[in-house]
Amino acid sequence: MSVFIQQLPALIGVVIGALGSYMAVVRGDRMRFRREQTARWEERRLTVYAEYAQSVKKTVTVTYRVAARAGVDPYPDPLSLEEAQPLLAEASIRRDPSGEALLMLGSREVVEKARDWVVAAMEMERFVREGRDDRAAWQELLERQRAGREGYYAAVRDDLGLPPGHSARWPLPVMNPVPPQR
Repeated sequence: MSVFIQQLPALIGVVIGALGSYMAVVRGDRMRFRREQTARWEERRLTVYAEYAQSVKKTVTVTYRVAARAGVDPYPDPLSLEEAQPLLAEASIRRDPSGEALLMLGSREVVEKARDWVVAAMEMERFVREGRDDRAAWQELLERQRAGREGYYAAVRDDLGLPPGHSARWPLPVMNPVPPQR
């Protein structure tokens, strides 16, 4: 028998081992790349979800202030509708691009819950722009907005695989409503 034939099983073992090592490294790199890519998209979605929430919340906060001025909300920092107009416009302008990013990157459920929340916020804005002072209607809008917000956050947490969070509903001390300042 020649020396080459005697060495052939060892040579075949080295080739098979090298191919196996190469395949394991390539597969590991692919898996790591996918994990990193998934993590980057999740971070980006979290950013988009948070920016959208902040833009809707801006509208909500301004409407609280105007409603406080009309005497239907106990918010401690009342604001006239005239003073609120630029703030409402700014909130709407900010909400549009964040809404587009949400449509692009958000899951269907998150987008649907975002729509529910923003519709309630827009109805609150319409309420204060019309100068209404119906406390019961305002309370109903507040409840819809709070439920919309809670649904949005629950959908975001579910989409990102986060544990359930706080509902952000805690009792506030009852305050005497501020009389309307017209």
